[in-house]
Amino acid sequence: MNIKGFQVEGMLVDAYTRCAHYHSEKDIIAIKFKCCDTYYPCFECHDALAGHERVRWKKDEFACRAILCGQCGSELTIAEYINANSQCPRCRAPFNPGCQSHYAIYFEMED
Repeated sequence: MNIKGFQVEGMLVDAYTRCAHYHSEKDIIAIKFKCCDTYYPCFECHDALAGHERVRWKKDEFACRAILCGQCGSELTIAEYINANSQCPRCRAPFNPGCQSHYAIYFEMED
């Protein structure tokens, strides 16, 4: 699905990047996966459709733009997203705070 000029792959993706797996009002981000340079709403969509293993972003890559806000279409850096306190720093739309429990799936985090 094309969302605000960005292609987002996934299962049942809506205009705000929600998918079949995560579709609450606050599930409005997509993540560009390092392994394929493709936006997906979640790791489950990636795993079901990409056809390859996921690769996490390394700490020294957190300045890369890899998060898409489904509300305003802003591309955020990983650092901006992690430090945003569960809201878009551009449009202030709330993000699902539960996504923080998945950071280690996408990003190399402190152990």
